[in-house]
Amino acid sequence: MSISKKLINIKATLPKNVSLVAVTKTKTINEIMEAYDSGHRLLGENKIQEMVAKWSALPKDIKWHMIGHIQRNKVKYMAPFVSLIHAVDSLKLIIEINKQALKNQRVIDCLLQIKIASEESKFGMSENDALILLATEDIKELQNIRIIGLMGMATFTNNSNQISKEFQNLKIFYDTLKETRHFTTLSIGMSDDYPIALVNGSTMVRVGSAIFGNRNYS
Repeated sequence: MSISKKLINIKATLPKNVSLVAVTKTKTINEIMEAYDSGHRLLGENKIQEMVAKWSALPKDIKWHMIGHIQRNKVKYMAPFVSLIHAVDSLKLIIEINKQALKNQRVIDCLLQIKIASEESKFGMSENDALILLATEDIKELQNIRIIGLMGMATFTNNSNQISKEFQNLKIFYDTLKETRHFTTLSIGMSDDYPIALVNGSTMVRVGSAIFGNRNYS
């Protein structure tokens, strides 16, 4: 099945309030352009260097999302154009994003990454750390970032009940924060588990291999 048909089929399964981030890591310009020519404009990358190279080569109406773990010294490379940063997990990173956004006269939207998986290798902050961060005076002074929600990655497992419980817990935390904050985005769900994420309140799914096929790391 072609990339464009896969995109259309996945979009048909999504509620109207759910956005689809097509994850393009390791994919060629030609493959990405097939998605673009089908009308899709929301793309995600997990490495800043790769995203910058593709941004330079591709049409400028694409909205680029940074979904991977971020090194602070590389924020400056994506600050001129990135649309949403998903994996924000520290105050130091927020301060750097704000600094680079100010230099580019922009306001950059961000999501706090919450660790919901049982795997130690997964990044993210605890719910308590997120509450402390959101309450700090430092963050209230930053005018060039906007925290609009949360992101989480479930455990890589075939146990759908575990995945569902992890997503449920994050949705509960999201709803609690939403009572006092202008949160609009809960980014949960990837190629293998996005149907479970949809049941548990996702407003944004990050899908790569289900659209573009297996990644090429050679």
